[in-house]
Amino acid sequence: MESEQKPTGMGSSPQKGGVTQPSTTEEASKAKVESPKVEVKVESPGAIVGGVPETSSDRGEWQEWVQPVVDVISKLPDYLVAFIEQYKQPLLVLAIFLSGIIAVKVTLAVLDAINGIPLLAPIFELVGIGYTGWFVWRYLLKVETRQELYSEFQALKSQVLGRNSQ
Repeated sequence: MESEQKPTGMGSSPQKGGVTQPSTTEEASKAKVESPKVEVKVESPGAIVGGVPETSSDRGEWQEWVQPVVDVISKLPDYLVAFIEQYKQPLLVLAIFLSGIIAVKVTLAVLDAINGIPLLAPIFELVGIGYTGWFVWRYLLKVETRQELYSEFQALKSQVLGRNSQ
């Protein structure tokens, strides 16, 4: 009489002949899902087998389309240098114009952001009113200070224009 062996662990239970069988459904599904091995025969690595075989005339047509593109791309730096040399003045004017537009947009955006901060705009207005009052008091009320302001303005004007203009 053979005695039946009881399972010692949760993983497997022995069967006749010493072969173990999976006892849980998870282990059974793992044992069944073992995929079959597939052999792939490739004549050359990276080649696609099947389809329309490529002929030498196909390569020639392809090169007819690619060669002009390669020629243009290889001559592109020469074309750009010639274009820039020919149109240097209009390109400079265009660059200055675009830079001016960008500077104005950035300035307006910064002023809008500052104006959005509560109490900052009224403070700037008070500072401006105060500076205007000081300027009037300092330079415009007396004849001597108006003449001083006029002489400073003339000195600055001659410095900027580079000549002694009246």
